[in-house]
Amino acid sequence: MSKNHGLIKPDEVAIVLIDHQPQMLFGVQSIDKQTLINNSAALAKTAKVFNVPVVLTTVAAKAFSGPLVPQVQSVFPDIEPVDRTSMNAWDDPGFRKAIEATGRKKIVIAALWTEVCLVMPVIEMLEAGYEIYMVTDASGGTSVEAHERSIQRLIQAGAVPMTWLQVCLELQRDWARVETYNAVIELCKEHAGAYGAGIFYAKSMLGEHAGESGQ
Repeated sequence: MSKNHGLIKPDEVAIVLIDHQPQMLFGVQSIDKQTLINNSAALAKTAKVFNVPVVLTTVAAKAFSGPLVPQVQSVFPDIEPVDRTSMNAWDDPGFRKAIEATGRKKIVIAALWTEVCLVMPVIEMLEAGYEIYMVTDASGGTSVEAHERSIQRLIQAGAVPMTWLQVCLELQRDWARVETYNAVIELCKEHAGAYGAGIFYAKSMLGEHAGESGQ
């Protein structure tokens, strides 16, 4: 089994969000835009819950694309996104330095657009020896075709596809991990749709300790 298929752990990964900016959102057609914002914010909050190193980056924030969406930036108000001119984040020395500073070789990454700002750095980071886990539902392309072909290309290159909820629950792994249990439950209630509604229902009807031995 490829090492890229191993379960991820909080002390082994960094989370990277690339170009979740208004201008980039305007062009997304592969996923509902509000869903994309929800999923991106949830991924950012997952990083915060598990104290995972985070890298935020934008492209031409002041000249064209606008700032990072507030739903993501507000999770990390003290982190200044690395702003670039390059479509390929890996071409930017500041971005590479920020990735290296995390000290992690397993990188969980989401980007807009999939066919440009995800494909380019992921392929080069794989070549540089990083293990890449791409969050497909916190990324978006200019069409369904563009997104799907890009993800397919990246899988062929060695990247592993995941969803934000998969990332969150894989990092939690065990509901007996009390230090993150409550935060994960609240995150799922807020962002995980029907699953979150189910948690709310169970705890409302059966009490706040419902399910703590296994959700």
